[in-house]
Amino acid sequence: MDTGDTAWILISTALVMLMTPGLALFYGGMVRAKSVINMMMMCFGALGVVSILWIIYGYSIAYGDSQGGLLGNPGDFFGMSGMMNDIGGTIPVLVDVGFQGMFAVITVALIAGSIADRANFWTWLVFAAIWMTVVYAPVAHWVWGDGGWIIDGLEAIDFAGGTAVHINAGAAGLALALVLGRRRDWGKGSHRPHNLPLVMIGAGLLWFGWFGFNGGSAYAADAAAGVAILNTIGATAAALLFWIIVEKIRDGLATSLGAASGVVAGLVAITPAAGAVNPVGAILIGAAAGVLCSLTVSLKFRLRYDDSLDVVAVHLVGGLVGTVAIGFFATADAPDGVNGLFFGGGVELLGRQVVSVAAVVAFSFVVTYIIGMILQKTIGFRVDDDHEIVGVDKVHHGESSYEITSDDIPSDVLARVENDSTAQAAATTKPSTASSPASSSPAGRRIDHGDGEANPATT
Repeated sequence: MDTGDTAWILISTALVMLMTPGLALFYGGMVRAKSVINMMMMCFGALGVVSILWIIYGYSIAYGDSQGGLLGNPGDFFGMSGMMNDIGGTIPVLVDVGFQGMFAVITVALIAGSIADRANFWTWLVFAAIWMTVVYAPVAHWVWGDGGWIIDGLEAIDFAGGTAVHINAGAAGLALALVLGRRRDWGKGSHRPHNLPLVMIGAGLLWFGWFGFNGGSAYAADAAAGVAILNTIGATAAALLFWIIVEKIRDGLATSLGAASGVVAGLVAITPAAGAVNPVGAILIGAAAGVLCSLTVSLKFRLRYDDSLDVVAVHLVGGLVGTVAIGFFATADAPDGVNGLFFGGGVELLGRQVVSVAAVVAFSFVVTYIIGMILQKTIGFRVDDDHEIVGVDKVHHGESSYEITSDDIPSDVLARVENDSTAQAAATTKPSTASSPASSSPAGRRIDHGDGEANPATT
């Protein structure tokens, strides 16, 4: 065991874990005020469900003895039996279990963004358990497990999760968006982010945590980790800038939402390539991701699918850009040690990368669609229209994200509420002690409104 390597992976585990709360803030700021708690709870719910199942059997499916290259033996590490003192390479196996478990968590949580405002919370938790078991863990085995058909058969490169995490989640998000259908007011009402500072804070936490995501995937505190981190910085910075450049050319403005989205697109794109390219190649990959992901956002309006928070445009497309770009920009001087087309390596690597992308997209989309349809037809996945109108925060959690003062509520609505309150008070109070409307409704009293739609700064 190497104590330095072990310390680095422990730190990386904490960094990757922080990405899920960061994602909760990022997604929470992007939804409407009446869905913030639900979106954050979907992320934290994934953290709870997936962590437990990963320890019990998920790690075994992903990293157990390979069964034909398709999945690991679920019984190999079941419940971590006999694993307390095992060493794998230079780190304890249990440290790897924790590290990879956080990858599984964030992958499931990413999918939540595609079905914002309209998913039943409890069905989501059931989905998270099933999807981790039958989609994520097998794909992780294909991509990273000993004997996996992509890593050892096809010999495609995925340093930290372009296919296993982002393409996987993006394809699943598209499938669920189609299963649940469009929101009832899609294309009619405002779906703009209700709190852009939350989005920016979330993006910053994601960028910070991603150093553990990519740097930790070197599995050593060495030069390979340094290359991965530097490439992560370069690609992310380039994607941020090129996203807002596209916005400026197209719309005349550079937005904070565009900057935050560019950050995530760059992080996604460099994930598979962090150990395969040099820093200049990373910048070019980030620039390509910033442009292509930004342009792809509008595709959902032309094709009329409701991917609420652009999981497809950012994660599916961003993961595809980074994974395929390895075939062009990979250099033998990088830790992965393979040349791509632009460095004299020919088209063979490019072909392998394309096959890996196609396989993960097809498997994840088809299986996720089947899971989603079964859940929708049995226990119900989409909330009904009334619940969607009121807001899933109130319906599923009995809470609201913000309290709104009477000054923020239209006067006609406030008058109706106060008249109702006065009538109820009069009906339950003796005539001699009944309060007048003026005395029972002091100005500025706080009302638990909950839907947040009356705040002109956020609509």
